[in-house]
Amino acid sequence: MKDAIDSSGRASSLDRRAFLGTASATAFTIMNSSLVRGTQANSKLEAGCIGLGARGRLICRLMTQHPGYRLLAVAAYFPNVVRKAAESLSVPENRCYSGLLGYQRLIESKVDAVLLEAPPYCFPDHAAAAVQAGCHVYMAKPVAVDVPGCLRISTLGKESTKKQKVFFVDFQMRTDPFIIESVKRVHEGLIGQISLLSSHYSSEGFPDPEKTATIEDRLQNLIWTNDIAIGGGHFVNAGIHAIDAALWIAGELPVSAMGCTRTLRDNPHGDSPDIDSLTFQFQSGLILNHCGEHVKNMHQFLCSASAYGRDGYVETSYTGNSFVRGNKGGYEGGPVTNLYNEGIKRNLDNFYKKVTGAVYDNSTVEPSVNSTLATILGREAGARNGLVTWDLLLRENRRMAVDLTGLRE
Repeated sequence: MKDAIDSSGRASSLDRRAFLGTASATAFTIMNSSLVRGTQANSKLEAGCIGLGARGRLICRLMTQHPGYRLLAVAAYFPNVVRKAAESLSVPENRCYSGLLGYQRLIESKVDAVLLEAPPYCFPDHAAAAVQAGCHVYMAKPVAVDVPGCLRISTLGKESTKKQKVFFVDFQMRTDPFIIESVKRVHEGLIGQISLLSSHYSSEGFPDPEKTATIEDRLQNLIWTNDIAIGGGHFVNAGIHAIDAALWIAGELPVSAMGCTRTLRDNPHGDSPDIDSLTFQFQSGLILNHCGEHVKNMHQFLCSASAYGRDGYVETSYTGNSFVRGNKGGYEGGPVTNLYNEGIKRNLDNFYKKVTGAVYDNSTVEPSVNSTLATILGREAGARNGLVTWDLLLRENRRMAVDLTGLRE
């Protein structure tokens, strides 16, 4: 069978099912609790978190509120960040790790599961170390900042399945009941053939101070979102939420992208643009238009994906209403509320259930890899101010290099 990422840029029928999140669990194993920790419903899953920014700390707090987890270890580059987080989370001092290699020391300290919340350039290396050590992996998005990293994550997901381990990627829009039902109705044909998708992402962006002798200062306060090699850039790191929802609705992968980008923020120092106008084309003729802006202009946060078909339309939103309207009826839907927190809670619970239920389908990996690749495709099209095909993107297989000179190990 072909992989989801083949030379044509199209998904095979099997991988399309995985892409839509409808693949059924195929690996169930009865295990002896004396042989494997964290596989029985009444046992605690012992976890360590790598990356303690605002989101990492939030996930740790929410995890400690879940009856199935025990947070045993934390790691981040900055020692003061680790100490502060450990105090608030009651993590013992001897399970706190810092520096570039803190992730290795955390994994070597023996945990059942590793949560990856560092800047995404780290993810392929951190995930590889965790999988090699026999850990379950819970990862933030995007899964990588470049094509080689994405392909590596895809391989690690498959390797985890073979090793009977869970590898889970945390997207929140895919967890909301109103969005799930809206997309389901679309896939059942309620709006007919889809001709146009529209996605939007608007945010205030993040600080982008002057660079120093090393990248150390870029590794905090989400400054790294401004740097393509460290964080993927604004579109890959943030706009991916809207793109992931749009591709979920579409049920297929783009074959090309074209568009324009520009930088509007005051006194920029990172290389990421903050304005995106991109058009993706699909083999079926479907078109996806994306509009994104990440500047401090008082516009409210907006993350949405809509689809327009022959018989109706659907709207999904990170913060607004999700519903379906059409000539053949619709779905009333409802408001998506507190998705940032609630989505994490649902995903943490789902991750726990997969681990304790021995469900190793790892069906979140390929859709997340594909969404990351789609945003990299859009990033490249915008940077080149022209058409870039999925096939070309994969053939180029361009790696982003991060200069770690002068950083503490």
